[in-house]
Amino acid sequence: MDRQFSTYGGDTRLGLALGYWGRGPAADHVSRALEAERLGYHSVWTAESWGSDAFTPLTWIAAQTSRIGLGTAVAQMAARSPTTTAMHALTLDHLSGGRMMLGLGLSGPQVVEGWYGRPFPASPLTATREYVDVVRQVLRREAPVALDGRFHPLSYPGTDGTGLGKALKPITHPLRADLPILLGAEGPKNVAQTTRIADGWLPLYWAPTRPEVYGAALAEVPDGFLVAPMAQVRVCDDVPQGLLPVKAMLGFYIGGMGHAARNFHADLMARMGYEEEARRIQRLFLEGRREEAVRAVPDVFADEISLVGPRERIAERLELWRKSPVTDLLALAPDPHTLRVLAELST
Repeated sequence: MDRQFSTYGGDTRLGLALGYWGRGPAADHVSRALEAERLGYHSVWTAESWGSDAFTPLTWIAAQTSRIGLGTAVAQMAARSPTTTAMHALTLDHLSGGRMMLGLGLSGPQVVEGWYGRPFPASPLTATREYVDVVRQVLRREAPVALDGRFHPLSYPGTDGTGLGKALKPITHPLRADLPILLGAEGPKNVAQTTRIADGWLPLYWAPTRPEVYGAALAEVPDGFLVAPMAQVRVCDDVPQGLLPVKAMLGFYIGGMGHAARNFHADLMARMGYEEEARRIQRLFLEGRREEAVRAVPDVFADEISLVGPRERIAERLELWRKSPVTDLLALAPDPHTLRVLAELST
C-alpha cells in the first residue's frame, strides 16, 4: 500500500475536484484525471447532487489511473445507509490498491426530503456521528456491527420489522481499517465535531484571509487532520470575466440549494461577512431572476474563495492558502493549462 494515503502533513497538496455531471456524462473527466496524475496531483474527487452518483465515475477513473488518490467530495449520507456506503468504500479501496478517501456530507432538507424521500434529521450532529460510527465499525471489522442509535440503529428495532435482524460483520475483509473519512461540514458546531470524529474536513468555501470564520471550530484540530477546501482555479488575463463561473456557482448554491427559511450555504456566506448580499441573492434566485442573482454575487467574495487571474496573481494568492491550515487544495480547474500552471506553482 502506498503510504501517502495513510499519513498526512507537510506542504499543501493538490487535488483535482471534478464535481458531478451536468446534463450528461462529462467527456473530459478521465483525461483531466490522467493529466493530474501525470502532473503529480495527490488526489481526484467526484461529487453527487441529484443526478450522477459519486462512486461510479470514481471507479471508472480508478480503473484508468494507478497512483492518484480517489475521493468523494461529497457522497451524500441520505443516499445510502452507512453500511452501504462502507461497502462502496471498502470495495473501491481494494480495487484501487488502497487509494480511496471517503468524503461524506449531510446535504440539506430540500434534497434529503425532496429527492431521497426521508426526513432531514432533527439532530444533524447526532445523525452524522452515528453514520461515521457505523462506517468505522464496518472498516475495522472487529465485531458484528451494532449501534443503539437514534437515526442509524443496527439491528433495526422498529415495531414494523420482523425482529429477526442479526448483527453482521462484513464478509469482505477491508483493506484498511483506517481508510480516511472526511466530512463536508459548514456550521460551527458541525465543523468542531468533524475535528473529533473524522480524519479531515471538506470546507465548501474557504477564504485564507478570514481565519476568524472557523477559528473557534478549529481550535482543537488533532495532528494529521486534513483541511481540504475546494476552490475554482482559472488562469486568465481578465479577472472579472474569470470570476463569472465562480459567481454562477455561488448564485446557484446560495440561491437554489436550500429553502428560503433554511439554506446552509447562504448562512455560511452571511457568517463570512456578506449577510445582506446573501439574502439578496437568495431572494432574486427564488423569484426566478437567476441572472440577476449571479450578478449580485460580489466579485470580492468570489475572489476570496478562488484562484483566478494571470499566473503571477495566482502565484501571489496561492501563498495565502499555503500559510493557512489548508493541507489539500482541491482545484476545480477547467482546462489542462490551468492544471499545469497550478502544478508548476506548487513545486
